[in-house]
Amino acid sequence: MNSESGEEKKNMRSNMMGRWVAIGLAIGAGIGVAMGNIAIGIGIGLCMGAAIGAAMEKRQKQQDNNE
Repeated sequence: MNSESGEEKKNMRSNMMGRWVAIGLAIGAGIGVAMGNIAIGIGIGLCMGAAIGAAMEKRQKQQDNNE
């Protein structure tokens, strides 16, 4: 049984989004350094992190609704 309240689940989802954005930024900075243009790399990483975070958040919401 899961005794987490709705507020705790919401906080976990927003933490998940923040983690993926941070990971995306780190990867993007590395890509930017390799390409010689850090600004574009950070932009790419930010988009990747936000997209993955949103997908994971949506998947978690669907799992919560199925329970």
